[in-house]
Amino acid sequence: MERMYISDLYEIDFYAWTQEQVSLLKTQHWDKLDTVNLIEEIETLGRKERQELRNRLGVLLGHLLKWQFQSEKRSNSWLGTIREQRIQIKLLLQDSPSLKPYLDEVFLAAYELGLALAIRETKLGEQVFPEVCPYTPDQSMNPEFLPESN
Repeated sequence: MERMYISDLYEIDFYAWTQEQVSLLKTQHWDKLDTVNLIEEIETLGRKERQELRNRLGVLLGHLLKWQFQSEKRSNSWLGTIREQRIQIKLLLQDSPSLKPYLDEVFLAAYELGLALAIRETKLGEQVFPEVCPYTPDQSMNPEFLPESN
């Protein structure tokens, strides 16, 4: 398959392009690889892992806020979401241990996402919730931790 065709294939049929790239890698045909698009896709994969960590942490923090600040509406569904997000984050960090330092780095952004979720889903005013996350990353990930009611 010619280089120009492989590059065109990227735009026309992404799955076929990925299979062709895998085949070229396995057979060590380095000169035939679509390196420009391959580099872009690998970079994108790394960003997606970071985004998934941030988003899952945001959902977790949002539900911890709901648990704390709307205690009268606590449900097994909220508890299930808290548990599931902790498990998914743990699995993500097991699969990609180099993301672990990013957990602390992204914590503030994740809190903003969680705060937005809590405000939207509880219909409580923004002033009800703390400006700064009341939980540490360790508390948030601790399966035994649930915040007390306010």
